[in-house]
Amino acid sequence: MVLTLVEHDAGAVDDVSLETVTFARDVAIQEDEQLVAAAFGDGAEDIADDLSAYGVDQVCAIEHDLLDAYAPEGYAESLAQLVEELSAGTVVAPGSDRGHEVLVHLATKLDVPMATSCTEVEAGDVYGITRQRWGGSLIEHAELEADVKLLTVVPHEVSAEPAEAESDPAVEPFAPELDDEDVAVRVVRQEESDMEGIPLSEARVVIGGGRGVGGEEEFAQLEALADKLTGTVGATRAAVNEGWRPHDDQIGQTGAKIAPEVYIAAGISGAVQHWVGAKGSENVIAINTDPEAAIMQKADYAVVADLHEVVPRLNEELEE
Repeated sequence: MVLTLVEHDAGAVDDVSLETVTFARDVAIQEDEQLVAAAFGDGAEDIADDLSAYGVDQVCAIEHDLLDAYAPEGYAESLAQLVEELSAGTVVAPGSDRGHEVLVHLATKLDVPMATSCTEVEAGDVYGITRQRWGGSLIEHAELEADVKLLTVVPHEVSAEPAEAESDPAVEPFAPELDDEDVAVRVVRQEESDMEGIPLSEARVVIGGGRGVGGEEEFAQLEALADKLTGTVGATRAAVNEGWRPHDDQIGQTGAKIAPEVYIAAGISGAVQHWVGAKGSENVIAINTDPEAAIMQKADYAVVADLHEVVPRLNEELEE
């Protein structure tokens, strides 16, 4: 049995989880095992419709009065009991903040190792895995041997692909046995960001600005371009540290991970830490005066020019 953790918003499965399900389905095929999805929270029972196209055989909707909010140890304890109930040999989770946190706790409870940030797996008694390290700058080939193999999948590195044939997954409620100690750490309040516009993680077009933008006021031209392209503005850590943009706008290893159709990187050098957050972009257009800048080597299209000349010209052309 291969068990995959699915994150959703009121029954709507997010893109990273669909990528994870695709990865887990490949493992299940190699193992000749069933693929079971586990989900928490309101709407968990509604994800079957989304997952039927991805070959999921069963959905376990985990329910408990103590799990009315995210509680990492409570989630992990629930999964540990579900692993035992299903005799699951593999658990695959999204490489998100929650996915990593829950699987770390699960690894502790099961007393097994885990492999994070995986991109490929060759299943068997011992798994051969390919995974990213050092923010994606290093590719590691390793082996994983355990009674229960725990894996997380790098976001935006595995394409979400429907199965060759749709399934009709049964939805089964699962009620774990939990006590207050299992939810000692839990979310007690959520505060909405006061930032307006499309969230970076959801934007199909992102305009990124780095130190080369030159200042807080100069980001106005990037905002204008984003408005015309129905996109949103992001920034490098350097621009955030200068106080030009809020941390919510930061793209990179310690910021948002983006996967837009188009990413326009203006005045950005392309440090590894930034690229970790931007490499999921389908098309990268870099604007920089330095043709040797790292971002220019990674870009699909490179414009060797001053962004203060290029961006206003783009705005003028789009205005017409």
